[in-house]
Amino acid sequence: MELSMGEACARLASARVARLATVGADGQPHLVPVTFAADENRIYTAVDHKPKTTSNLRRLRNIQENPLVALLADHYAEDWDELWWVRADGAAHLLDNHDHALDMLMRKYQQYQQQRPEGPFIIIEVERWTGWAWR
Repeated sequence: MELSMGEACARLASARVARLATVGADGQPHLVPVTFAADENRIYTAVDHKPKTTSNLRRLRNIQENPLVALLADHYAEDWDELWWVRADGAAHLLDNHDHALDMLMRKYQQYQQQRPEGPFIIIEVERWTGWAWR
């Protein structure tokens, strides 16, 4: 069943992890799992303290080259009555600091209360919600 925008937003907000899809100037897609917080038609994620091979992250370069992104969250269960997915498509931009995003991320993830994300922050302005649930 197709989800309403309100239900899609609520399911996405409840998810603990999502996948962020970006595309750079080379046309190659790039997909990474991210922690995030959602606030109406905005989604926030940040570069945090988890180990990374470089600080010159491809997702950040891609957003600077092409701001169009997609964020996908889903729930899988052996009981297929519980299956759902939500995708938010929009334009992203980067900020070095963002107090509201930081507050939202710290409320959602206990790990960020212990070690705050230093950024940069990715802010997605959602232009289209799509989603599906078995029920």
